[in-house]
Amino acid sequence: MKKHALLSLGLLFMIVSTLSGCGVKEESPLKGKIKIGIMLSDVGLGDQSFSDAAFTGLVKARDELGVIVNYRELQETKTYEAGLRQLIEEENDIIIGLGFMVQEDMEKVAKEYPKRTFLLVDSVSDIENVTSLIFKEDEGSYLAGIAAALATETETVGFVGGDDVPLIHKFADGFEKGVKSINPDIKIITKYAGNFGDDELGTKLAKEMISNKSDVLYAAAGLTGIGVLKEAEKQNVYAIGVDSDQYYFAEKAVITSMIKNVDTALFDIVKEYTNTKKLPSNSIELGLKENGVGLAPIRVIPFAEKDMQIIEDAKSKLAN
Repeated sequence: MKKHALLSLGLLFMIVSTLSGCGVKEESPLKGKIKIGIMLSDVGLGDQSFSDAAFTGLVKARDELGVIVNYRELQETKTYEAGLRQLIEEENDIIIGLGFMVQEDMEKVAKEYPKRTFLLVDSVSDIENVTSLIFKEDEGSYLAGIAAALATETETVGFVGGDDVPLIHKFADGFEKGVKSINPDIKIITKYAGNFGDDELGTKLAKEMISNKSDVLYAAAGLTGIGVLKEAEKQNVYAIGVDSDQYYFAEKAVITSMIKNVDTALFDIVKEYTNTKKLPSNSIELGLKENGVGLAPIRVIPFAEKDMQIIEDAKSKLAN
């Protein structure tokens, strides 16, 4: 009996040892999943504007499409190039550069890695493996200008841009044309902050504009713009937000916001990529017609029905 028992135990030990030695390895739950890496714009997460909106779209893609999302911020990597190279090393399927500031470094890296897929947001590149995503900010800003012209009582309004660059000029130009379409005599005071991440600077610029009788302030300046909105509320004048619905930052002042649907755009692009495994080869341009830009609900001021119709008519005209 002892002999048979010992043989049985020995055989069992051999079987267990064999199975453990050549057993099937558990596959990583991440294997086969699409990886998206994004180099955020200069301020990064917490800008309460562009970066936060873009990241929201990718988080939705992660939750609904099952993709993996990686990100880098400038304060961590010091340069855009370093962040982009880190995202390449992590073997992300799509590498996104958020903002026109990333373009030069992205193009440099993209040339070195011609088989990798890049997406540049807010600027146009002619590099073959870089797809460009741009928006018609001037269309949305035109509607914001109409809203400002309908709201002003002093016939003086203000525009604060984050920097004196072509992209922000699109916001300023559209806003001016929208204002002038209602009343050519309205004065527009324009300031460029030279910084997207300084809310105290936004406060200072807002004070200057308000002291010069501006009673509606439109800010396209990231976190700097939040300072503008809050100072407008403090001084009992009106404001217009940007990129996302910024009403909740100054609920007594923000009559509307120029919505830039970068979150929806990035989600849709990632969704298409999950189906086709490729990005469009040309630029993607989104305006009112494509739901790339628009206006948040009108609040604070109860616009008359005829005023709301003016906005709707302008929206239809631009879309068509």
